[in-house]
Amino acid sequence: MLRKENKNESRQKRHRRVRKHVIGTAERPRLNVFRSLSHIYAQIINDQTGTTLVSASTVDKEVKGQVEYGGNIEAAKAVGAELAKRALANGITKVVFDRGGYIYHGRVAALAAAAREAGLEF
Repeated sequence: MLRKENKNESRQKRHRRVRKHVIGTAERPRLNVFRSLSHIYAQIINDQTGTTLVSASTVDKEVKGQVEYGGNIEAAKAVGAELAKRALANGITKVVFDRGGYIYHGRVAALAAAAREAGLEF
C-alpha cells in the first residue's frame, strides 16, 4: 500500500530539486530560508566549504525584542533586515536566494524584500 506524503516531505523534495541548481560560492553565498509555524530562520551559506557565514532568526535576542510573534510577516521582515545588516558587516553583498522549497509568497517573500532593502543583492 502506498503512503501519502506529508507537506514537509513534499517541500523537502522540491528543495532537493532546486538545490541541484542553486549553489553558494565564496563570491555569491546561498541565502537559505526555513520557516516553521512559530519562527523563521535564515542563513547565508558557502557550499564550497560547507560553512554558515551569517545567520538570523526570530529566536535571536536582537530580533526577538522587535517582534511579538515569530510566525508572521513582520517577524520575517525583521529577520531579513537583521540578516542583511550582519552580512554587510561581514563583507557579503551578493547572494543567491534559496527559498527552501517554499512558495515565494508571504513570509518568504517578505524576508527577501527586507534583505534587499537593507542592501543585499540577489
